[in-house]
Amino acid sequence: MKAIQTLGLTKTFRQRVACDHINLSVNQGEIFGLLGPNGAGKSTLVKMLVGLVNPSAGSARVLGYSFREMAPRKRMGYLPELFRYQPWLTADEVLAFHAQLLKTPLPQGEREALLDRVGLRGRGYERVKAFSKGMQQRLGLAVALVGKPDLIFLDEPTSALDPIGRHEVSELLQELRQDGVTIFLNSHLLSDVEKLCDSVALIDGGQVLYQGSLQDAIYGGVRRYRVQVEGLTAEGAEAMQAGPHAAVVQWGAKLRAEIRVSLMREDLPQVVQQLVDLGVKVYEVEPDHSSLEDWFLSRIGKDAR
Repeated sequence: MKAIQTLGLTKTFRQRVACDHINLSVNQGEIFGLLGPNGAGKSTLVKMLVGLVNPSAGSARVLGYSFREMAPRKRMGYLPELFRYQPWLTADEVLAFHAQLLKTPLPQGEREALLDRVGLRGRGYERVKAFSKGMQQRLGLAVALVGKPDLIFLDEPTSALDPIGRHEVSELLQELRQDGVTIFLNSHLLSDVEKLCDSVALIDGGQVLYQGSLQDAIYGGVRRYRVQVEGLTAEGAEAMQAGPHAAVVQWGAKLRAEIRVSLMREDLPQVVQQLVDLGVKVYEVEPDHSSLEDWFLSRIGKDAR
């Protein structure tokens, strides 16, 4: 069973299409990253899945139930991008209040343990109005964990945190994944996504441009590769340029050269073998897009607005 399965999920606000026939599939027990520029439709999609926004068309199943049913919502946690908690309440009272909303018991000891887990040890009796934005975000993460959910939606969960806080949250999310919890992560911090996620989806203009494993996103499909070689002759360069992968050769000193070639990853051994057969020494092979940020910019465009 998939944790999340959407079919043609669409949301239109007057004349603007925020989400356009989105089909997504999220496996149970994985950390799934939703990527896209500002205004791509990411937060709208999350709000439809948690039941805060009604779709204009399409359907979805969450934890085996229709997303319109109440049953899956008791097994979900949610940290919204624009989190707000009653400033006159203490952190402990905020957790107790949300436990009452879920109609689930949450004794004081468990509330203290939750606050400890998100880095707020000993702060349970402080009022929210005294918390920094980063501390309030930690509190929001604790709220999302009330009731031990099987699925957690996190919308920009580390936007207000310093590097230490981001590291602590990353460790917590990995612990939750080990416990079998599915995490749906919507984040602009691509380094965090690259570190944490098993699979990703990229949306822009409300449409899915890519969905698949993180490794395939960075290294899979047709990519440009740089191959550092030595000993390539003019005849060998001509053979490479006329080959099936249309290599581009840039010469350096002493017959050193950089070959740029576009191909599927599985075709790399064939190109390397061709170079070896030509008597060329191969020193290094690396993809042009070596990070999630490089891949994101190549798909969306550096000048996207």
